[in-house]
Amino acid sequence: MDMNLVTQPLPADLMPWLTENPIGEFCFTALVSMIPVVELRGGIPFGVARGLPVWAAFLAAIVGNFLPVPFIIVYIRRIFQWIRRRLPWLDGLVDRLERKAHLKGQKVTKYKYLGLLVFVAIPLPGTGAWTGSLAAAFLEMPLRKALPSIFAGIVIAGVAISILTYGVASLF
Repeated sequence: MDMNLVTQPLPADLMPWLTENPIGEFCFTALVSMIPVVELRGGIPFGVARGLPVWAAFLAAIVGNFLPVPFIIVYIRRIFQWIRRRLPWLDGLVDRLERKAHLKGQKVTKYKYLGLLVFVAIPLPGTGAWTGSLAAAFLEMPLRKALPSIFAGIVIAGVAISILTYGVASLF
C-alpha cells in the first residue's frame, strides 16, 4: 500500500463542499451521526448549529446513525476475533466492549426486541444504536428482527433530541 495515500489530507475542495452548501451540510451531519458515542444525540444539534433546519438535521442524523447498524450486527464478532488474532495488544479494548455489550444485553434480554427499542431510544450516554447493535450481535438476534427495533429506537431518540434542540435553538 502506498503510504502517501494514507498521509494525504482531504481534497482541498471537500471541506468547503461539506460546509458551504445544504447537501454538504446534510452529508456532514450524517457523517457526524455515524461516530460512536456522538451518534444522533450530537448530530442533530451539530446540523442545526451548521444552519440546517431541524427537520433536515433530524433526517441526516437518522440516516447517519442507522447506516453502520447492519454492519455492526453482522460483522462485529468477526472483527473482534480478527483483532484478537492480529492485534493482541488491543485485547483489553475488545474485552471492555464485549463486557459492555453483555451488560447492556442483560437489560435487553428480558423484553427482547421491545427492550432493544427502548434501550436505543433512551438518549443517555452508553445507550444508542452502536451499543444496541453490539448487544443484538452478542445476543445473536436475527438481523431482520433487530433492525426494525433499532431503527424505531433511533427515530424516537431523534424526535426527543430534535425537540430539545429546537427548544434551545429557539431561545437564541
